[in-house]
Amino acid sequence: MEPLNKKIEELTTHINPVDDNKKPFKPTSAFVGASWIALLVGVVGYCIGLWNATMELNEKGYYFVILLFGLFSVISVQKSVRDKVEGLPVTELYYGLSWFATLAAIILLIIGLWNADLLLSEKGFYGISFILSVFAAIAVQKNTRDAKLFKDEIL
Repeated sequence: MEPLNKKIEELTTHINPVDDNKKPFKPTSAFVGASWIALLVGVVGYCIGLWNATMELNEKGYYFVILLFGLFSVISVQKSVRDKVEGLPVTELYYGLSWFATLAAIILLIIGLWNADLLLSEKGFYGISFILSVFAAIAVQKNTRDAKLFKDEIL
């Protein structure tokens, strides 16, 4: 097991932008822009779908809260994973709760859509816009952190 741990340690030091005099890469403006656009398209599309939906207000609230919960939880997971890679302290409790919250948001959305009296195309729309939103939130968080590391390295 020791050789495997050594190999993992070697790999993580190469991807760690803070170690070994490696300079962090500044995210390209194209990737930053694409990430923000994807986030806006996903969130705005999801919310427009909810606004125009013919469901009860409490159902709309449920799906909106699931979106907010999912966005927060994936950002928390991304930050925890990145902190661990960079050697910053992260408690296992917070790390585990972040993953639990992410999975809970996805599972709650699936259960809600499974039991909803919606057309299959509407269910697909909410699922795809949710996944687009959470993926884009991870990319935006990554870009924000990379840009800050790059800026701190320059100054």
